[in-house]
Amino acid sequence: MTAWFAAAAGLLLGAGLCLVGALRGAAADRLVALELAGVVSTLLLLVLAEAFGRGTYADLAVVLALASFPGGLVFARFLERWSEPDGGGPG
Repeated sequence: MTAWFAAAAGLLLGAGLCLVGALRGAAADRLVALELAGVVSTLLLLVLAEAFGRGTYADLAVVLALASFPGGLVFARFLERWSEPDGGGPG
């Protein structure tokens, strides 16, 4: 087992903790867990690219990094809309 695979195992554990955080807690805490999961997944793909020696995984990590931030902003916008003080909700 190389150091890259050990790092991938540690990041995989971190991704599991992000999943637990996304399933529990308040809506804002879930959003933070979602954003952190995007960062951890990007790092995991970069580590796996080095471990397997494949540059395609690094390209995928770049795409994931570019897509996860706007996705989090969309969720934040919906969270802001649904948590208005007038008791607004979807619809």
